[in-house]
Amino acid sequence: MKEYIFTNLSEEKLQALTRRPKMDFKSVFGEVQPIIDRITSKRDEGIQHFNEKFDGIRPEPLVINPGDFEVKLEKDTEAAIDTAFRNIYRFHKAQLPFPLEVETMSGVMCRRVARPIERVGLYVPGGTAILPSTLMMLGIPAALAGCKTIVVATPPNEEGVIADEIIYIAKKIGATHLLKAGGAQAVAGMALGTESVPKVDKILGPGNQYVTAAKMMLQNSEAQIAIDMPAGPSEVLVIADETANPDFVAADLLSQAEHGPDSQVVLVATADFNYAACRDALDKQLEQLPRKAIARQAIEQSFYLEVESLDQAFDFSNRYAPEHLIVQVRNAEQWEEHIINAGSVFLGPWTPESAGDYASGTNHTLPTYGYARMYSGVSIDSFIKQITIQQISPEGLQKLGPAIEQLAELEELEAHKQAVSLRLDALKEAKEQN
Repeated sequence: MKEYIFTNLSEEKLQALTRRPKMDFKSVFGEVQPIIDRITSKRDEGIQHFNEKFDGIRPEPLVINPGDFEVKLEKDTEAAIDTAFRNIYRFHKAQLPFPLEVETMSGVMCRRVARPIERVGLYVPGGTAILPSTLMMLGIPAALAGCKTIVVATPPNEEGVIADEIIYIAKKIGATHLLKAGGAQAVAGMALGTESVPKVDKILGPGNQYVTAAKMMLQNSEAQIAIDMPAGPSEVLVIADETANPDFVAADLLSQAEHGPDSQVVLVATADFNYAACRDALDKQLEQLPRKAIARQAIEQSFYLEVESLDQAFDFSNRYAPEHLIVQVRNAEQWEEHIINAGSVFLGPWTPESAGDYASGTNHTLPTYGYARMYSGVSIDSFIKQITIQQISPEGLQKLGPAIEQLAELEELEAHKQAVSLRLDALKEAKEQN
């Protein structure tokens, strides 16, 4: 890890440390556009073309209904999935919104109600390993929100088969379609719709730069879809003081480093943290990892920042706005109010980031690349929209109407004014007749 001391760095250097590696979307967009174009014209056949080109498979059928399949999992696997499912369900169910009703003035009633996004596409990466946790993180809030059409897209294995674990979860969330495809072709299929794939209104889920580019491009196209958030490589920032266990800190850093060589791994610690022991632990634990070559690349480009105080540490963390923030300091919960920008936070020595990745109940689909400054992670809110409703009584319009007329006149919108004036005149006339 590169090593820095906070007090020795200029403002310019500190700012540079918060920047992520630049993603060359210009060239990626150029590669993704032909994929979108072909699927626009060839539809199912277009998806299969790129399945064959990129993955060497042509799964038949391309889309299945998970409800039509019976799967049996290993007992321990099923128990682990069910435990995670219950916790994620419980936490997200508590997020369901209540109707809001306010009488802003006598006779003027305003309400806000939540309605589900009717058709959603859930992208579950599959590359080197299956990711049942991602399907739970996306599918459970979609089901709780009441989405009617839930399309799950995930790459099949080399035989063109979807893993039983994915089908098991897809059935539990009530998924209506399971698309055997990954990459930009899967995103395009869901955004545009094909013979087998229903067109969706929003696409959610993590993916590589091609998936991210496809989501961004289709969001700004005639497909008229929304996406959850922009995404970049996975990242973690750990804040540690003298009470932090160096072995725990090293394990948390490596749990993100093993995601990919471009994972962002940052350690911010006070001078009394045992950094030397942490370095040794990193080396020892790294050698035990099956993905040690990948993790080593990430660690080599990561950095350690020594700070004078925890105030300095949290100041830097808020500038960095990490996807995952782990706080291994004395009385960690007392620092919660200092956290302004972070995707998900893990307080104390017994809260590994892995808990949030899998089974504590919080969502692991989170903003990366500094987007935690303005984006939230996936939640129930990601699958609903809020509709406002107002109803005004005759008495309410008589009280509110003059203010509307005055403002409409000020903005020189005569038709707006007339929409009120005509009604006020009608009320006045009715009153005179009585």
